[in-house]
Amino acid sequence: MAQWTSAVGATQLARLLRSQDPRDAELAVGGRKLPAYRSLADGVRLLVLEGRIPVAARLPAERELAAALGVSRTTVAAAYEALRAEGFLESRRGSGSWTAVPAGSPLPTRGLEPLPPEAGGSMIDLGCAALPAPEPWLTRSIQGAMADLPLYAHTHGDYPAGLPVLRQALADRYTARGIPTMPEQIMVTTGAMGAVAAICRLCTSPGERVAVDSPSYANILQLMRDAGARLVPVALAERLAGWDIPAWRQVMRDAAPRMAYVVADFHNPTGALATEDQRRRMVDAARSAGTLLVVDETMTELRLDDDPQPPRPVCAFDPAGSSVITVGSASKAFWAGMRIGWVRAAPDIIRSLVAARAYSDLGSPVLEQLAIASLLDTGGWEQAVEIRRGEARENRDAIVGALRRELPDWEFTVPSGGLTLWVRTGGLSGSRIAEVGERLGVRVPSGPRFGVDGTFEGFVRLPFTVSGAVADEAASRLAAAARMVASGATVDADTRRAFVA
Repeated sequence: MAQWTSAVGATQLARLLRSQDPRDAELAVGGRKLPAYRSLADGVRLLVLEGRIPVAARLPAERELAAALGVSRTTVAAAYEALRAEGFLESRRGSGSWTAVPAGSPLPTRGLEPLPPEAGGSMIDLGCAALPAPEPWLTRSIQGAMADLPLYAHTHGDYPAGLPVLRQALADRYTARGIPTMPEQIMVTTGAMGAVAAICRLCTSPGERVAVDSPSYANILQLMRDAGARLVPVALAERLAGWDIPAWRQVMRDAAPRMAYVVADFHNPTGALATEDQRRRMVDAARSAGTLLVVDETMTELRLDDDPQPPRPVCAFDPAGSSVITVGSASKAFWAGMRIGWVRAAPDIIRSLVAARAYSDLGSPVLEQLAIASLLDTGGWEQAVEIRRGEARENRDAIVGALRRELPDWEFTVPSGGLTLWVRTGGLSGSRIAEVGERLGVRVPSGPRFGVDGTFEGFVRLPFTVSGAVADEAASRLAAAARMVASGATVDADTRRAFVA
């Protein structure tokens, strides 16, 4: 059986290689460029490490790639042999060659855990993209919920599909966004994680392929791994340009994934925003391939810059919900402590999800559902979200400014929304920076947590959760960590005390 799960065509690989920074793709030794085969091998290796080519992707035959690049077949053969020797390529007669990572490379095995509040102290926690609750709207929503609670207290309290009042409010909100929706198309869940978990249980079996953005949200990737899914990564377009639709079409055709999980609006971790044309083409590709498209809208409310004509939701191109399942949540737009999410899909899919829920959590907390319904019905939701946008915008600008002062060699593109910044760490190991940084009192997740297969080692994710002097101090500690990683120094007790005392 072939060991690869997707394929990279010769023309596509040639385009990716030519798009690289010459300083990366053409390394120099003693003032001279490396041999052509070595430059080619290094270019492919860099594409794998940065996740622009997935691990377990079948590479084109030597003759095809040579023609696309305009080099000799001997050059390509030598490059492939070098990659095999370094552990970045595996081959089998009759199955071709596919990308790999060297044995012993750290693979992502955990999601992201919040730092316990009592452990905060002198630690600057940039691990989780979550902000404090917007007040007074949290308190007012709970007060409104308490006023309505007696109407439900005489019932058993289990509503597997969600409270009718909240299902109606969410359906009305989609309708107001231009996607006519009935309450029968909504199921309320315990957060977005609960929604995705329910969809995975219903729609996939262990061993089935699920295509995902690369990079993607660490906790969802771990959830799917635990469910037994075979994850097939698809690289995002460069510089927050959304999805690479030709790559998605090829993966859907070659790997035939049962399901795809994507984030169209202010992607986590990159902040990318898919264009309206990309959304239309993605839905067409999924429908043609028979792939169920699960779209996470957790960040969709967090538009930080003015956009006179934002793209329509992905479900606008499949309003009946037969090919697109939409997941929403109150956690990012309002407060992570309000564990309320939802699913929008075709009524028959919702009925199946509700029926299967009897074997999991039965339903979401009534009080929290009433609180979200109160926010939506009174206009408090829009006011709270506006507060959240202002906080995130201020924090984004603060962390961007601090990074540019303290770490000018680090590269990133500033997103127009969301809560996260995806940062290339100047050729240093993101895993080592995360390790040293925590000892210096700043906690950040490294890039490999957001990849499927050990890629993105040269990245870290920074959320928009601090501002002012705290953002400056976070950048200062990261700069110190970067210097220590670059020099190979270790963190002794005196150095640690200097930062976290």
